[in-house]
Amino acid sequence: MINVKKFSLLLTGLLTLFTVGTASTTTAHAASSAVNDYISSQNIKPAKVTSSIWGGFPKHAYRHGVGKPEGVVIHETANPSSTIYNEIAYMKAHYNNAFVHSFVDASHIINIANTNYLAWGVGFPGNSRFVQFEQVEVHSKSAFAHEVSNAAWYTAYLLHQYGLKPNDAAYDGKGTVWSHGSVAKHLGGSDHTDPVGYYSTTGKRYFGQGYTMAAFYQLVHAYYYSDFSGSASKPSSSASAKPLDKVTYTKTTATAKLSSQFGTYRLYNHVKNAYTNMSTYSWSSVQATPGKTIYINNKGVKDKAGTTWYRFTFSNDANAKQYWAYSGALDLN
Repeated sequence: MINVKKFSLLLTGLLTLFTVGTASTTTAHAASSAVNDYISSQNIKPAKVTSSIWGGFPKHAYRHGVGKPEGVVIHETANPSSTIYNEIAYMKAHYNNAFVHSFVDASHIINIANTNYLAWGVGFPGNSRFVQFEQVEVHSKSAFAHEVSNAAWYTAYLLHQYGLKPNDAAYDGKGTVWSHGSVAKHLGGSDHTDPVGYYSTTGKRYFGQGYTMAAFYQLVHAYYYSDFSGSASKPSSSASAKPLDKVTYTKTTATAKLSSQFGTYRLYNHVKNAYTNMSTYSWSSVQATPGKTIYINNKGVKDKAGTTWYRFTFSNDANAKQYWAYSGALDLN
């Protein structure tokens, strides 16, 4: 409601490891999931993110500022007869009541509202904290598995985009991955529980086992650390025909400034051509000027070309958005 094979083995291993438990998360141990196992065994790959931003949505900053969400809320539409395009059209016509940033189904991940600004999907105070997306109800075993894969991968993608780490909020109301039900339970603002009921019912119908948010979080965690850790090979089925560049990453802590030539280059969400679903940003969107201070936290050197790239933020804030740029855009101290 509002408010190829290598990858398969890697995903299976990560899910198995996470079921036993890892030190980097706060979630309780979860049992094996028939849906997650199916996604792994069938080597299901996520869809490409399609940008279809509509300019009619209002633009209000999150509580910590523009481009600074604190997590992701997962919804489902509670409409068994609708399609993703019908839902998008309805939302555009009724955005004064509620709207979310994106919609997901078995074949699509469609981003319709700028995720740098808040959406109206869970009420106060959640709206000012989280990116939010809806899942459209689907009606087959394969479609449900594909939709869950798309939703989990997109959650991991958003966490990575905004420099956030996976943390299941279900148990203590503190974290980065939220169901609408968890928001209602821990923060208030509504009485909705989605997508818990949809997951449970659909999982039982097609897999003989109810799907859970704990299992969904396992999948988010696996995608986050396989697709976006810097050691990933192929993050999605939407890889372009052009081979992706291999990059060697090194954790680096340094302060630098934008060079006088920074405008000659571009600002990216990953090292250029090292990942699918590349996004670019205008320098004007970050109020860039020559000599502006930046804070470097990662270095990438392309194995073949030998070019050097840096990941950085424009503040020391723990939730500051991260960007990548070619070394020529920076003056290193």
